[in-house]
Order: sequence, then C-alpha cells, then structure tokens
Amino acid sequence: MPAVSPSDKTFESRSPADGSVLGTYPVHGPEEVRAAVVRSRAAARRWAAAGWDGRRSALLAWKRSLARRMDEVAETVSAETGKPLHDARTEVLLVLVHLDWAARHARRVLGRRRVPSGATALGQRALLAYKPVGVVGVIGPWNYPAHTPMGSIGYALAAGNGVVFKPSELTPGVGKLLASSFADAVPPEFAELFTVVTGFGATGAALAEAGVDKVAFTGSPGTARKVAEVCARSLTPLLAECGGKDALLVGADADLEAAADAAVWGAMSNAGQTCAGVERVYAVESVHADLVQRIVRKARELKPGEAYGPLTLPAQLAVVERHMKDALAAGAHAPLGGPESLRSPFVHPVVLVGVPEDSAAMREETFGPVVAVNAVRDLDEAVERANASAYSLGATVFTGSRKEGLAVAEQLDTGSVSVGSVLGYAAVPGLPFGGAGESGYGRIHGAEGLRAFASARAITVKRFSGGTDLTSFSTSREAAARMVELGRRLHAWR
Repeated sequence: MPAVSPSDKTFESRSPADGSVLGTYPVHGPEEVRAAVVRSRAAARRWAAAGWDGRRSALLAWKRSLARRMDEVAETVSAETGKPLHDARTEVLLVLVHLDWAARHARRVLGRRRVPSGATALGQRALLAYKPVGVVGVIGPWNYPAHTPMGSIGYALAAGNGVVFKPSELTPGVGKLLASSFADAVPPEFAELFTVVTGFGATGAALAEAGVDKVAFTGSPGTARKVAEVCARSLTPLLAECGGKDALLVGADADLEAAADAAVWGAMSNAGQTCAGVERVYAVESVHADLVQRIVRKARELKPGEAYGPLTLPAQLAVVERHMKDALAAGAHAPLGGPESLRSPFVHPVVLVGVPEDSAAMREETFGPVVAVNAVRDLDEAVERANASAYSLGATVFTGSRKEGLAVAEQLDTGSVSVGSVLGYAAVPGLPFGGAGESGYGRIHGAEGLRAFASARAITVKRFSGGTDLTSFSTSREAAARMVELGRRLHAWR
C-alpha cells in the first residue's frame, strides 16, 4: 500500500471471536489525511490522462488480481469480522462482480454523447459530458468491510476519481489489503490513486474536511449527521447509506416454505448484521401461525459459529438485549430464544411474535439475529406498516404470483425490493442501491452509482448561422418577437 506518513499513535485490530490481536495500525491525524488527499489528487490527474481504455484496463487488472487472491482477502474479512470463511468468500465475489461492471460500463454511462437541441436551438449541437468530481473520501463500515465500501471505491475510480478510504477501526486490515492489492495490480504512476488512512471517528472527520470533493459514508444515522455537519462547512457533497429496518411481506397464497427460508436467511445471516437484512415480517393472519412455525423450525437448526459468526461490535450486544427485553415486557412472546440467547460473543437465533409496532424492536435497527413476525389483516396493512418506518432501504415480498408481488413492491417506499427472494438486488451490479429518511440519501452501484461520482456538464457547439439569433443584440426586436411568438404557438397546440 502507498505509504502514509507515520503516526505516533496506534490501535489494535482484534478478533471479535476470541479477542486476539490481529494487527496494529496508525491513528492518522489531520495533516496525514490531508497529505493522502494531495497525493491522490496528483495521481488522479494521471488517471484522467489514461482515458477510458486505460482506466478500464487497470481496473480489470485489479479485479483479476483480487480474484486470484480471494482466499487472502476472505481470510482477512473473516478474521476481523468473525463471519464464516464461506460468507467472506461470497462477499469478495460481490466485490469482483461490481468492480467488473463499473470498469466495463463507465464509458457507456459517462462518455460524452449528443442530446437533441430542440427547435429553438437548431443551430447548436448539444452535448452531455461528465467529468470526475476529483478525490472521493470513503468512510466504510465493519459489517461488510470489502463489499460495501467497494460500492463507492470501485465506481468512483471507474468514474475517473482518486479515492482516500477510511475503513472502520474494527476492520483496518481489510482496507489496507484492498489498497495494497490495487497498488500491486496497476501501473506505478497510479499507485497512490487509492490510499487508506486508519483511525477512529476523528480520522473520518479529518477526511471529510481534508479538501475531498465528495464523501461517501456508510454507518449509523447519528454518525452520518456528524459527517454531514463537517461536510456542510465546505459544501462538500455527501452520499450517506445509514442502514435499515427492512420488512418482509407475506401474502395469504404465498409459498410459505420459501418465505420462511428467506426470512431466516435475511434475518440471521452475518449474525443479522446486514443493513438490508430482514428485521420485520408481516404475514397475513390466515398464514401467520404456519409461517411462524416454519421460521422457528429453520432458525432452531442454525448453530452460531457455523451458520454465522459473533457480533463484530461487542457493544451491539446491549442493543439486541434492550430490544428483545423491551418487546417481551410490552407483550410480545418468543417462540424461539429469549434472554438466554445472549451468549457473548454470540447471539443465538431469536424469533419474536406479536411485537408492538411502537417498540424499539420494530422502530430501531437491531443489527442482530433477531426477527419479529407480526400478523396483519391483509397486504394493504402490511404495506402500511412497512412504510411507517423511518428507514427506507429495502424490502421483500412473497405472494402467490409475480404480478401481485410486483404490484405490492411498487407501493413500498424503499430504494430496493426483492419479489420472491431476499436481497436479490445485491448481486445485480446494474441496479442502484440506497434509501431515504434514516437510511440516508444518494445511490451506489449501477449507472446511478457511476453518476454519483461524476459531475454533469452541458456543452453546445454552434453548427451554423442563420435564422433568428435570440442571443445577440444585433437581432431586431421585431425579428426576436416573431421567433418567440412562433415558439409560443407551437407549444400552445402541440
């Protein structure tokens, strides 16, 4: 990895499974962060000169290198998050899928193209072009420390930018490995295009005010607000992905076995530490009891440490405990699990039923292997309850037909919806990802993700003279008036 000025302060990365030390990393301060931005900006000028073909070639070389080093990257992800190695390998596969798409489609999405000039500007050739924003500061999460930040890093690089990445203090080794693998795979003149700074919240704040041209943040809504305050001082644009409280809706004629399977995987995989995972299930009354039985049966078979890992952030255990105890005290019951499920660092599966809609377990992000399954009158009520959340990231729909499922999906106020599966959109690189409200704003992935890290420019080129020029004082008022009147009549009757 390109060198960043050494810091006197350091911190340790530890295994969430057993507390062992995995590595020691510097706590970078404001001066070191600014220096990284300066170096990235210099490399970005060379990156711009490489053109679409040069950038595509370098990014695909990096992708191939990561594919060959999948085990190394996955082992680092697994060690720092605690997730099983097979889950970490799946995460790295998503990195490859998205990096490949961004590299291969950047020119098509962002390349200069003609747009219609319109009758009023027939003499002008109209062009739409995009330019890189400059240097993007990426502040990443710990739950998917490779896949999630690469949704910004890979697309920002493909759009022609430099990147300075601040990984979570829980997963600095993953960030360091991503940057070093980039430097190893691309020509030397691009080695400092993508660099990493490490530390805690203060390092992230330093990055946001270090002169970057955009910040892409993933984390809690509370932290996003702090980052937004820093960005506002310099009017630095911010893209924020802040989690979710995603719902799974089940109709009366749905395939209950498939819905139960999706609910359990969506709620329990990665120990429930998935921003677009399933935290709420709304099932029509006639099938609710049957669905609960199926969910309990499947969840009971899961073994923490094999099916999923420990809670990566130890403090999250208190959040899971509070949500569960508050729900039970408010009248919910647990057909599976309870307070005894909290066996640090693991949480065994918990299924709650009849949880009051105003409880923390239904309104706040739990981020643990806990799922609430409530009965509703019909799918209209399910949609109403799903939309009542302050979060608006993703949702899942199971109905008897794809047509009905799509109709329900279109009523949901979320950035993404999967019909008949859970998180189906995550593996489709051409689709955008992001939410609204407490889930943040902006989009990564797909064409929208590329445009998020580029600035649109309008260009006109005069093709010929003649007619009535409305941008010249030499045109008589009478001629200009006739032209305006002609345009008025055209639009009055079209």
